[in-house]
Amino acid sequence: MDIVRKIGHNEIVEITTPVLITWHYGKSRLCGDFRALNNYTKADRYPIQRIPHSLDKLAKAKYITKMHCMKGFHQNGFKPNSMKLLRLICHMGIYEYTVIPFGITNARAHFQRTMDTIFQEEILEFRMVVYIDGIII
Repeated sequence: MDIVRKIGHNEIVEITTPVLITWHYGKSRLCGDFRALNNYTKADRYPIQRIPHSLDKLAKAKYITKMHCMKGFHQNGFKPNSMKLLRLICHMGIYEYTVIPFGITNARAHFQRTMDTIFQEEILEFRMVVYIDGIII
C-alpha cells in the first residue's frame, strides 16, 4: 500500500506543505505540517466516546481482549480532489498522500465514524468498545 505518490514534473502544483522528519523507534517518518490547512478546515464534530464511559460498558465482562488496528488511518482514503491539498515538498521532490495522513483536522473523527459504522451492531449490543484505532471485546 503506497501512502504517498510522487508528483510528476508536468503536473501543476499550487499548494505544498513542508516535511518534518521525525524519528520513531530508530526509523525516519515523513510528517506534513498541516497547521495552515487545518486553520481553514471546518471541524467535523463527530462524537468520540470518553474512555471512562466506554470502560463502564465492560464492567460485567468475564473476559476482555484488546486489539489495535495497525496503520488504521492509512487504510482510509478520501475524495480525490482533496489530494492536491495534502502535498509534501522535500529535497527529493513533491509528493501527495494517497491515504488520510496524521495531523489533519478531521482524521480522528473520520476514522472513528468509519469504525463505528463497521462495528455498529457489536457496539449497540455492548459486545465491543471502539476508541479510534483501539478495540476492546
